[in-house]
Amino acid sequence: MRFAHLRVEGQTTPRLAVVEGESAIFLDEVMRRAPRDLQDLIEQGPEGLARVRSAVGAAEPGTSVGAAEPARGAVDPVASDPAAPGTLPRHPVADLRHSSAVLRPAQVIAIGANYAAHASELKLRSETAMTIFSLWPNSLTAHGATTTWPEDLTTQVDYEAELGVIIGRPARGVHARDALDYVWGYTVVNDITARDIQFSEAQWSRCKSFDGFTPTGPVVVTADEIPDPQELWLTTNLDGSIMQDASTSEMVRSVAEIISLLSRSATIPPGTLISTGSPGGAGYSRKPPVFLRDGSTVTVSIGGIGSLTTHCRVI
Repeated sequence: MRFAHLRVEGQTTPRLAVVEGESAIFLDEVMRRAPRDLQDLIEQGPEGLARVRSAVGAAEPGTSVGAAEPARGAVDPVASDPAAPGTLPRHPVADLRHSSAVLRPAQVIAIGANYAAHASELKLRSETAMTIFSLWPNSLTAHGATTTWPEDLTTQVDYEAELGVIIGRPARGVHARDALDYVWGYTVVNDITARDIQFSEAQWSRCKSFDGFTPTGPVVVTADEIPDPQELWLTTNLDGSIMQDASTSEMVRSVAEIISLLSRSATIPPGTLISTGSPGGAGYSRKPPVFLRDGSTVTVSIGGIGSLTTHCRVI
């Protein structure tokens, strides 16, 4: 299944929806005790996801509605059962507004220098201990959003296409062979980075945690739809030019290895977002360098998940 936090035009509160093709089903319109967001759904465990599958499975493809303000709190006839076939309203996704695909994560962990090509172009070492840092939650933003930054603070803002991994249950002391069993789902992340700040400070959290510097989405895809996270293709399109074009098979440490290593020292709580590193092709390494500028549009795509677009403004 594919989940997104969406809003009808004029709404301020995002609502959890299932996305099927070009339409979305708001869960609070079809379930009496609908999860309020993705974190809530993850914390409900397998039973919560099963309830959602049951409710949405009652929908018929032909049922649709316009983008007018829906009646919030519409319920299914029985508390935990799906509504009757054909009664689930479907909203065109094109008429809705996205929020970050990940809201209220337990934490956001980022992995640096996890592709040899990217590590080399930034003159970083990837063969020693894994580089780990935190991203601040204020940096999370949506597909289609505009990210801004002050010109007097940074002039070297770069893109980084990354696979995002969402943990589904507490992971502690997990062996790599079992690690993917702890994954709830996957999303697209653009780990936007102020390079001039990155290379002037010893720690990387601030340079990557400006407001809006961690777009996620447009959806979170449940793990059952991604048989092997090391067989996905990532691309970055900046103003019509392909800047990054690589496979997750090129990771120095696989998704399973990352989860295993992180879980050795601390429990990874459900809902944690792990951004797993970026391949080569960063703007900083190009000659001349290519940075995001006022009016830039950057789209990060991952096969099997979707395309995440960010608009840029310098203030």
